[in-house]
Amino acid sequence: MKYLVNSVWESKDNYDIAVVGAGHAGCEAALAAARLGFKTIVFTVSIDSIALMPCNPNIGGSSKGHLVREIDALGGEMGKVIDKTFIQSKMLNKSKGPAVHSLRAQADKANYSKTMRQVLESQKNLEIKQTEVVNILTEDNKVTGVQILSGGIYYVKAVILCTGTYLRAKCIYGEIANNTGPNGLQAANYLTESLKNIGIRMYRFKTGTPARIDKRSVDFSKMEEQFGDEYIVPFSFTTNPDDVQVDQVSCWLTYTNEKTHNIIRANLDRSPLFSGVIEGTGPRYCPSIEDKVVKFADKERHQVFIEPEGIETNEMYIGGMSSSLPEDVQYEMYRTVPGLENVKIVRNAYAIEYDCIDARQLKPSLEFRNIEGLFSGGQFNGSSGYEEAAAQGLIAGINASRKLQGKESIVLDRSQAYIGVLIDDLVTKESHEPYRMMTSRAEYRLLLRQDNADQRLTEIGYEIGLISEERYKRLLLKKKIIKEEIERVLHVNIGTNEKVQALLKKYKSTPLSSGTTLAELIRRPELSYKILESIDEGKRSFPEEIREEIEEQVNIFIKYEGYIKRQEKQVEQFKKLEKRKIPDDIDYDDVKSLRLEAVQKLKEYRPVSIGQASRISGVSPADISVLLVYLVGR
Repeated sequence: MKYLVNSVWESKDNYDIAVVGAGHAGCEAALAAARLGFKTIVFTVSIDSIALMPCNPNIGGSSKGHLVREIDALGGEMGKVIDKTFIQSKMLNKSKGPAVHSLRAQADKANYSKTMRQVLESQKNLEIKQTEVVNILTEDNKVTGVQILSGGIYYVKAVILCTGTYLRAKCIYGEIANNTGPNGLQAANYLTESLKNIGIRMYRFKTGTPARIDKRSVDFSKMEEQFGDEYIVPFSFTTNPDDVQVDQVSCWLTYTNEKTHNIIRANLDRSPLFSGVIEGTGPRYCPSIEDKVVKFADKERHQVFIEPEGIETNEMYIGGMSSSLPEDVQYEMYRTVPGLENVKIVRNAYAIEYDCIDARQLKPSLEFRNIEGLFSGGQFNGSSGYEEAAAQGLIAGINASRKLQGKESIVLDRSQAYIGVLIDDLVTKESHEPYRMMTSRAEYRLLLRQDNADQRLTEIGYEIGLISEERYKRLLLKKKIIKEEIERVLHVNIGTNEKVQALLKKYKSTPLSSGTTLAELIRRPELSYKILESIDEGKRSFPEEIREEIEEQVNIFIKYEGYIKRQEKQVEQFKKLEKRKIPDDIDYDDVKSLRLEAVQKLKEYRPVSIGQASRISGVSPADISVLLVYLVGR
């Protein structure tokens, strides 16, 4: 759709950075830029959609909890806001190792959005403008400003695109196709054309959401009640744990059945997903119920989670049953699920198609390679999820600011953060579906735990300027104490006295036949640093506000010391390739013995390091060896 306007006018206000979109990516980008001292304006098609949760009513989850912790460690906002607005919290995967422990919190969706909006509205250097951005202005391949729907032009030094699922958005269920954004909000219909005109390659992706139902029409007696954790762990390292020990709201678990599946199979011809109406590619790891029934035909049932959308609403979310089937079929299939026999639908399930980019056009800093000063983040980059969006928005906001500061970009590598894995995958690997973060994507996940995100990243956040001096000093103290305590525990000798043997018997642990070290006892699966404190006569006292964090870190390191050291050696090898930079002016046609495919891919992606080059599809280990030899002799 082409944009036409009769009158053009120029804004009299001066701004440094413009952020297009105020979803989870746009909020983090705008806050980072403003907090780093740049006059920032964020444009949104609806102020009521700031930090909107159009799909699931939660923050965090497997691997996503890691991202939220990392955002917080760098100085972002998402963790702080969910700590203020959650209604249930749970640490997932607690029966497994600490590498995959992930925090997940049910949000009060309206309160989350309201609270984040208040943060933006009170932030110095930041202004919010409700309007649609229709043009990105450039000159000599450098961004100069944006133009809005009324014809107004805002000149800026950098632009961050965080358009989410709004570009030429279309919501679809059955035969109904509305040209709207999520939740019936206005779509952004003109910007795509402008982006294509400046040479940006676009994709058409699709995602979807389940119906919202009226709590009063649900029979919870036929479902399994799901409680939150007895002790709540906050997302933000700045949140006092005592402040989040609050009453929680229950979620509920039920299941589909063969009757549900038969109704879906009988109506596949009416599903726009299978009839060809939907053009966009959907997320592999968050399929619709139609997809599940077709692709997993052998499964007799699928989990369905009934989750509250907030405290002051009766709306509930049907997790696990995303759909684009017609409304009458939605009623029919939902009412076969135990507890939903008389369910009333408040909002229909729907699929949403939208325009996004091929993220391989971006540098690892999230700046477009061919347009200086133009950055992007979030679902516009071909990812899915609130947490992935927020992480990219934060990095885009940081790097847009650092560009204006004349400083080097912040690029987190795969050994430093899940954020590094996320962005590296997006800008390096070809993807034809919305990208979702998973713990299995992180090669060094034992080092990239959610519990140590502050130790990995807060120093970087301090150097950037988003972490206060007080918080940084607290981190240094914590790291110092952890290091000293680990060293002490490794050398504490434990004898075979009655007190020790009684404790071991209590926890069904093999009695000692001779003396050992405290560390060796901690390594036993049934024991821990905390359990053994009564026989640790030399245990020191720690500052109360960080005591639990220190005890957790010491326990994890001692238990997994061998594995951690092994991964640290792997990271050393990885770093060597990442540090071997490739000059910007390299001509790959001059590199003899490179295969033709490798030359084509390297010229297209322009990797910044040998490490990044090695992860490009079509570049083989032999090509990397040839490239290394060439760089040595260059």
